[in-house]
Amino acid sequence: MSNKLPCDRNRARISKSLQPLLRHGLKGCEKEGLRITREGTISPTPHPVQLGAALTHPNITTDYSEALLEMITPALSDGGEMLGFLTNLHKYACANINNELLLAASMPIGDLQNSAIPIASYGSSNIGKMKHIYRQGLSYRYGRCMQVIAGIHFNYSLPESFWPEYQHFMKQADDLQSFRTHAYMGMIRNLQRYGWLIHYLFGSSPAVSKSFVDSRNSSYSNALVKFDQTSYYKPFATSLRMSEIGYVNPVQASFHVSFNSLDEYVRDLSRATSMPYPDYEKIGTRVGSQYRQLNTNLLQIENEYYTSVRPKQPTMPNERPLRALRSRGIQYIEIRSLDIDIFEPIGISLQTTRVLEALSLLCLFQGSPGHDRKQHEEINFNALAVANSGRDPALKLVDEGKEIPLRDWALKLGEQMQEICEALDEGDEEKPYAKALLKQIEVIRHPELTSSARMLATMRDQKLSVTDLALQKSREHTAYFQKAPLDTLVKRDFDLKVQNSLEILERLNNAPQIPFDQFLQNYFSGDAKAGDIAPNKSQDAQGSVTAAAAGITR
Repeated sequence: MSNKLPCDRNRARISKSLQPLLRHGLKGCEKEGLRITREGTISPTPHPVQLGAALTHPNITTDYSEALLEMITPALSDGGEMLGFLTNLHKYACANINNELLLAASMPIGDLQNSAIPIASYGSSNIGKMKHIYRQGLSYRYGRCMQVIAGIHFNYSLPESFWPEYQHFMKQADDLQSFRTHAYMGMIRNLQRYGWLIHYLFGSSPAVSKSFVDSRNSSYSNALVKFDQTSYYKPFATSLRMSEIGYVNPVQASFHVSFNSLDEYVRDLSRATSMPYPDYEKIGTRVGSQYRQLNTNLLQIENEYYTSVRPKQPTMPNERPLRALRSRGIQYIEIRSLDIDIFEPIGISLQTTRVLEALSLLCLFQGSPGHDRKQHEEINFNALAVANSGRDPALKLVDEGKEIPLRDWALKLGEQMQEICEALDEGDEEKPYAKALLKQIEVIRHPELTSSARMLATMRDQKLSVTDLALQKSREHTAYFQKAPLDTLVKRDFDLKVQNSLEILERLNNAPQIPFDQFLQNYFSGDAKAGDIAPNKSQDAQGSVTAAAAGITR
């Protein structure tokens, strides 16, 4: 594939064939958020029944903890409509969490000892048990504090009508599924290569609470600076969530997963989910009849692998995610490195989604050679450097063995995205994509405009701890949603989904179950039968049916 954008090679032709199709890409969000008390501690109460059943509700579920809500939008071509749906989910959630708040930040606050963080429960069905045990395993392996770090996943796909046109333009003779999958893997490699830009522009976790530092008990905590009696930070940090103290795991760093092709990706993750790990063998799969984890392998399931971008294919009933990818290729990509923006009520702005869309398209159209180990090391170095010190004016990143100032590289990427934004803005006099990009170019030139810098400035100016700031914004945002009226028809639709989810859960819990050991054996061998696994859980953020068994996320 050429290193230039297709529109550089043949602007007129792209304008007629591909450019209109780009405007119909699908966008979706999965937004996590902790329920907390007014005093700032993690809610000890179960997932509110007023929000439905977490196992079977299509849009409101839980992630790791009973207190960790996850709100899922459908995939829509209009980003404004997609975020409008997310706004309505927040209104509905905030109206049904009693006197609690939704935490407006990614990094948890309050008491973060294991005993203070309730693991999510999903009922007595086999799939409900499996989801709970998987989370028990995460607790033994990593501790619960790490698991309640919250974020936003941005899902993106090109419309189906784009791919035949693009394949014809690229003069590729492969079957369409193989071509699409190859193109998405190239997009993912470039998103990994440029992922540090997301940390810089949208990182919103430069500081953490003392309780988080104490609970994580990480050797990297020593590198943090004391901000006040209850807060620690790094002066130029953008996203401690994506640093060594957050979602970086040394065990997972010990094995390599290749993104050079889907076959290699599936191969490496399959190995990791079938290879015993001594430290996890010490934990044991179960003690007596009580399960501690699903197995003692490097990964219990493929979703335990933490990566900034994932290839995704919606699963059929009883189907594992890797099998779905192997069978039907990639349908969309999931960008997982977004912090919750503490200054945005829903945690993300429309301008952010537009820049992410433009960046994704740039990553699709640019050449994307395979990553060797050296490239992999550069990607990790750059990501951690920006997470820890992205606003340092002296920071230099590494690109193909050469040092380059972050500002220079970021501005170059901004310049390359301009043409993409022009295509996405075609026919719109408001030029929303170009405006969103220009705003972020200003952020590149002026680091004090980043969310991370604004957080620290607010803490200094108002003499707030990171917990104080998080509580202040949580109260503001929750009150905003509680005062905003929800459209009657929207509320009626959400009420119906709640009721349906509770009825489905009751049927699942009361249905005959095969022995759980046999259920697990069937699931991991790929021999699950109809009735072994719960009916389809929901429409996921790409608008496709996802089996409940595939929703064992983290």
